Amino acid sequence: MNNRRSRQLLDAVNPLLAGGEQVELTGMANVGSVSAKRQVLTTAVVGALTAGTVIATVQPRPTYWVLTDQRLLFFDGKTATGKPGKLLVTVPRNLVTAAPLSKALLGLGLKTLLTIEGQEKGLKMVFPPAAKAAGRDFAARIPVSL
Repeated sequence: MNNRRSRQLLDAVNPLLAGGEQVELTGMANVGSVSAKRQVLTTAVVGALTAGTVIATVQPRPTYWVLTDQRLLFFDGKTATGKPGKLLVTVPRNLVTAAPLSKALLGLGLKTLLTIEGQEKGLKMVFPPAAKAAGRDFAARIPVSL
């Protein structure tokens, strides 16, 4: 993430910080997952409507993330300007664990699965190739899920 985007993200998060809360890391990742059923359905519908001239894919939402000493915050990364958008979710850091990092699709980027205490489903984070270093730093600061 470039310095300008990093500053914009810090500007968005600063008013939300509690007294004494410190930002440790910031970055961008694709967060969430898309089921194979939804991918196939989307491709089939778009292909049928366009007589096969267009192929559509569905992918997880690009999201800016901020790791503080107390919380993990996610901001919308899919805005018209590319600037961090609205706050999507905040999770207390002590409730988050992560699976060990592994290679993402085709070895491009890294991925992990966050487990949030009290939630049935995990939250998949895929760090694109340009964000591999941030992904490694992130994983090093989050306890490993068992």
